[in-house]
Amino acid sequence: MRPVKRLLKRLAKILLALFLLAVCAGLVWLYTMPPDLLRVGSGYAAKIVCSNVFLAGRDENEVLADDVQAPGHPLLRLMRVSVDRQAQRVSAALLGQIAPSSAVYRAGLGCAVVPQGAEAAELGTIAMAPPSGAQANAAWPFGNEVQPQAAAAALLERDDLVGPGFRAVVVVKNGAIVAERYRPGFTANTPLLGWSMTKTVNAALIGRLLAEGRMKLDDRNLMRQWAGDARREITLAQLLAMESGLAFNEDYGTVADVTRMLYLEPDMAAFTASLPLDGKPGERFNYSSGTAVLLSRIWMDRLGDRSTALAFPKDALFGPLGMRSAVMEADASGTFVGSSYLYANARDWARFGLLLAQDGVWNGERLLPEGFVAAMSQPTTASGGRYSRMQTWLPRPSDRAELPADTFNLQGHDGQSVTVIPSEGIVIVRLGLSPWWTGYSPSALSKEVVKTLR
Repeated sequence: MRPVKRLLKRLAKILLALFLLAVCAGLVWLYTMPPDLLRVGSGYAAKIVCSNVFLAGRDENEVLADDVQAPGHPLLRLMRVSVDRQAQRVSAALLGQIAPSSAVYRAGLGCAVVPQGAEAAELGTIAMAPPSGAQANAAWPFGNEVQPQAAAAALLERDDLVGPGFRAVVVVKNGAIVAERYRPGFTANTPLLGWSMTKTVNAALIGRLLAEGRMKLDDRNLMRQWAGDARREITLAQLLAMESGLAFNEDYGTVADVTRMLYLEPDMAAFTASLPLDGKPGERFNYSSGTAVLLSRIWMDRLGDRSTALAFPKDALFGPLGMRSAVMEADASGTFVGSSYLYANARDWARFGLLLAQDGVWNGERLLPEGFVAAMSQPTTASGGRYSRMQTWLPRPSDRAELPADTFNLQGHDGQSVTVIPSEGIVIVRLGLSPWWTGYSPSALSKEVVKTLR
């Protein structure tokens, strides 16, 4: 029996050594040639922590635990971050060593992911344009004085209406804030990420150029890369309606076009512009964050001078509206990420919603051309009536009977929404962290607000 025991012990040692060798080889492989999925995860962690630390003033450990790890992929639980406040840079890596990525903060332009081997362009500092007519002690929206109404405030005390993970809710009626509620740890001054609600703001920037006659909806030949092929026939209107015919995979569960663009590509517009057509422009709906980044590059190129383009969101929109907390972030190359990255506090998101509820007119001045906001409630045929001609979502068929016909929504990842109902003078902002699996929809809150405030 002893020879058998010795043999078994020897075999066990050999197997253990092989196992440890395999683990070491796997770690070396992960360190030297990490899969793209891990690099996406570290880029995401670095970006979210960077923006919340340097824009919102939040604690990095809280952001990592609550915003990055709690609702996301299991691998994100293994991400570790390091914040260099002097260099204004955040680094992230799996277990602190594997698949590293970083994000860098640039004043006035927020944080940009800087993939391994890339560098962030030096863009200078973007100063905030002075708000038009803003007064600290004036009534909102020209100041910050609010007078809540009891009936509306009572609605926001209902957790079933504000939803799990809410962080801020603001209700506007006829130009005044009539109710607001904030989760502990968040205030009226906390900038929060709108995710894809940024697309509508990006569209409004194009609206400003349309109003000045510097762009037209039927413009073609929009990207230099498309000059020699069929993509040159794509119109500005088709991009705005998400009917460009360009290939783009918006699946966030994998290393798809959208995650590659946001976390692995230093020049997001160049990446998206390189993708081929997979359908005829104007015939098929394909929701695409890449399309919105292309729109950013197009309007920035139309302005010509880079410094003018980088200052344009604040000069043309945020300044006039008094959105002092608003920061639209640029990618490493200097193109605004018009698909996803606008931070603003809830009252400033409400200011933008009020501009739309007032048909693009602010303080007596028309900022958006006539018909522009109306297009936000006009469904496209190719989307089956769910998306508008101007970067907004429309109520689901099951909700349309209970909401006014001109209702439209800005919607973003993890439960962000701004509901605009021009005919009722209502704007409802809801910001938070509510992943899709919570099942939250803002429609129930919108219905109750309409019934209560009529």
